[in-house]
Amino acid sequence: MTLHIDTAQRRARLAVRHGLAGAVPAGKTPEDVAADLVALHATDPATVHLSVAARLHRPLVATLEDALYERRTLLRMLGMRRTMFVVPSAFAAVVQAGAARAVAAEQRRLLVKHLTETGVGDAAWLEDVAESTYEALRRRGRATAAQLAADEPRLRSLMVFPQGNQYVTSRVLLLLAADGRIVRGRPLGTWISSQYAWSCLPDWLPEPLADLDPAHARAELARAWLARFGPGTAADLKWWTGWTMTQTRAALRTLEAVEVGLDGGETGFVLPGDTEPVDDPGPWVALLPGLDPTVMGFQSRRWYLGPHAPALFDRTGNAGPTIWSDGRIVGGWAQQASGRVATELVEEVPAAVRNAVRRAADELEGWLGDTRVTPRFRAPLERKLSDAAGTVVA
Repeated sequence: MTLHIDTAQRRARLAVRHGLAGAVPAGKTPEDVAADLVALHATDPATVHLSVAARLHRPLVATLEDALYERRTLLRMLGMRRTMFVVPSAFAAVVQAGAARAVAAEQRRLLVKHLTETGVGDAAWLEDVAESTYEALRRRGRATAAQLAADEPRLRSLMVFPQGNQYVTSRVLLLLAADGRIVRGRPLGTWISSQYAWSCLPDWLPEPLADLDPAHARAELARAWLARFGPGTAADLKWWTGWTMTQTRAALRTLEAVEVGLDGGETGFVLPGDTEPVDDPGPWVALLPGLDPTVMGFQSRRWYLGPHAPALFDRTGNAGPTIWSDGRIVGGWAQQASGRVATELVEEVPAAVRNAVRRAADELEGWLGDTRVTPRFRAPLERKLSDAAGTVVA
């Protein structure tokens, strides 16, 4: 008989394993938070800091920047689904071999196709430009995209498409990053800036990334995801990693993942030995940023999102800022021009939850101070709240 894990237990697991409920353990670090979540979404640079703050409940900009740019125990890298993540440096080789390597192959194929179609170059041209760009970066040690384009003028080559034109600069740098050859370093502005200088990865880390077998790396990536997000379906894991279903099933077989029944008739998976229930952590509330890893960890989200995707996600599936209570999304939030953190609930909740939401908003408001954060991908409710004159709690 297949073990059944109900939605209440899934929510309890998520709360405990993602560090969203209970007291923060003494000495817990941003590196611990990244490991708890497997990887921090970093497409929007503010998400990294806000995701850590939501778990540790204190401002840690300097500590997080130290981990990223000085001690380099965290690494910003291209990974699953061609998405930018921040991962523990010790885990970067798994992400590189298990996800980024395939992304690089697909991006190379696509770029060669576009170069050929627009008459800019071919595979040999791309290889020569990429190597020249890498050597220019190696000589400089640290450089912006504009500086590299000055050193290698072919980066300014323009691909002309009916839907719009594109310089090859960003595509070549993306390819070098997906290949694990270059890395984004400290932002040129504040912690919310999306402008970075690049460095060569061998100069950035004390040791090169281990050259892992891709099948082994995929199994290890699946193990990490199941340990933190399980139970989840094969479709969830396939979506989160960007793998094929064949690769997903192979990784699950390698791990001897245990099938479990889920509410709604779906089949989920957990790691062997992870079938015992997690204790209910008690009431909790959290304000999570847009693209937070907890929100974006699954393809099938109804068990924690309900019918609220149209208000809280943009049209391409990117999550805006969300309010969580006891393992489900109950509202959204936004920072207004005044600095006020405005909130709106999309479900009826007890007064105790409404009060906890306001306290969490006040905490976040105080932490942000003079910094103004606008999500890179804007959901309808976030837009409404950011434009509103005052705070709304419904």
